[in-house]
Amino acid sequence: MSKLHSKQHIDIELNTDELDLTASESKATYDEIKAYVKEHSGLSVSSLYIAQVKEKCGIIERENYNKAKTEDTKQPKCPKDKEEAIMDALTYFKMI
Repeated sequence: MSKLHSKQHIDIELNTDELDLTASESKATYDEIKAYVKEHSGLSVSSLYIAQVKEKCGIIERENYNKAKTEDTKQPKCPKDKEEAIMDALTYFKMI
């Protein structure tokens, strides 16, 4: 591009439906994942369970700043049925 004034120009038509899904479009929010799981399996899942499954799949989010004060703090683990429902949602949203 130039700062010179030109009498020539090019018209470009770009149809975005033909383009691949971008990384930002493939991300679903936790609320969207919860709603999908509730609608398709009837299960209610927590954000903690979603985060655990995403971590298991290698989807790294930003660092959690609400860290436990002690090393031996126990967190509940995601049950197998809820894990499968969350995996289904992540596949639906093309995150895995």
